Amino acid sequence: MEIEIGIGKSGRQGFGFDDIAIVPSRRTRDPDDIDVSWQLDGYRFELPMMGSAMDSAISPETAGIIGRLGGLAVLNLEGLWTRYEDPEPYLEEIAELPDEKATRRMQEIYLEPVKPELIGKRVEEMKAGGIVTAASLTPQRVEGWAPHALEAGLDILVIQGTVVSAEHVSTREEPLNLKEYIAGCEVPVIVGGVASYATALHLMRTGAIGVLVGVGPGAACTTRGVLGIGVPQATAIADAAGARIRYLDETGRYVNVIADGGMRTGGDVAKAIACGADAVMIGSPLASATEAPGRGYHWGMATFHPSLPRGARVKVGDRGSLQEVLVGPAHENDGKRNLFGALRVSMATTGYSDVKEFQKAEVMIAPSLQTEGKALQRSQRVGMG
Repeated sequence: MEIEIGIGKSGRQGFGFDDIAIVPSRRTRDPDDIDVSWQLDGYRFELPMMGSAMDSAISPETAGIIGRLGGLAVLNLEGLWTRYEDPEPYLEEIAELPDEKATRRMQEIYLEPVKPELIGKRVEEMKAGGIVTAASLTPQRVEGWAPHALEAGLDILVIQGTVVSAEHVSTREEPLNLKEYIAGCEVPVIVGGVASYATALHLMRTGAIGVLVGVGPGAACTTRGVLGIGVPQATAIADAAGARIRYLDETGRYVNVIADGGMRTGGDVAKAIACGADAVMIGSPLASATEAPGRGYHWGMATFHPSLPRGARVKVGDRGSLQEVLVGPAHENDGKRNLFGALRVSMATTGYSDVKEFQKAEVMIAPSLQTEGKALQRSQRVGMG
C-alpha cells in the first residue's frame, strides 16, 4: 500500500530490522538438530555468511580463518592488499588517524595504483590456506583485472558496487555487459548491490548465482546521507526474495539472495534470513574481531573515493576472536558475538530446521520490539540498551 507524501508523489513504506520481529510457530526444536549450512553453486558452507570485501575486515589471513570456520570471505581486489606489497604500515596508520583527518589521508593512501601482479599473489595466498576463494571487483575493473585473479585460481568472483544494474548506460565508455561476461566466465559470479524487486530480477537474468541486497545499510556507509538513496533492509530483502520466486518460475533456476549490510547482532542475521535471504554478508562484526586488519576500526569501499567519499572510518573495538564473533562462545549479552549460534537458536525456538524453511517464518511489524519492557537496560546501557 502506497502512502501519499504530497500532491503528485506517493511511496511505499519500508521496514528495517528494528521494525520487525520473527513470530514463534507451534513447534520448537533442539538447537543441535538445526542445519544452518548454505549451498552456493557447487560449494557447501557450514555458515550462511560471506565476509564483506572491506580492507578493515578481510585480509588473506582472515579469509583463511573464516573459511576454516565454515564461511566464505571476499577479498577486495581494489583495496590495500593489491596496492601495496606490504599494506600493514598503512593499516596501522589509518587506525591511528584522528577523526578529522581520516578521510583526507585515506584518499591519499588509496591513490596508489592497483598492481595486477598483486591480484594473483593475494588469491594464491588465500588458496594456500585450503579454502574456497572469493574476491570482488567493481564492474568497470572486471575485464582488465579479473583475468589475473582467475589465472591464480579464484573460485568465485563478486562484481560489486554501491548499486549495480543490468543496464548501465554511459556515453564515455563501453560498459560491462554483465550477461555476456557471466556467460563466458569460468567461475560462478555474484553481483550487487540492489535494493528493489525490478533490479534484483534483472540481475538474476544475467546468469549470476547470487545477488547482493543492500544499498547503504552498512555501519561505515554514508551513501544514504550523501546520495539520499536506499531501501530499509527488511523490505529490500523481501523484495529480492520475491524476484527470486519470479525468476525461478520463469527458468527453474534458483538464485541466492544475500543480505549485504545492516546486521549488528545475531537477531539481525536471523531476521535477514526470515525475510528471505539465503545468507548474509557482514563487515563490521568481522572488523571488530581481534585478528581483523583494521585494528579496531572499520571503513567501506567508498570511504576513500577521491571526489565524493560515501563512507566513514568508524571505531568498532575488539569483541574477541573471529571464532567468538561467528560461532562463540559469547561472554556478553549484547548479541554481537556468536552470531550463527544465535541464528541456530532462533531457528530452533521458532521451529524451523534449515535455512530454506526459516525463510517461510512469519514476521510481524513490531517497532516497540527494541524498547518494550527494556527501560532498565536502556537507562543502564546494558543488554539491549
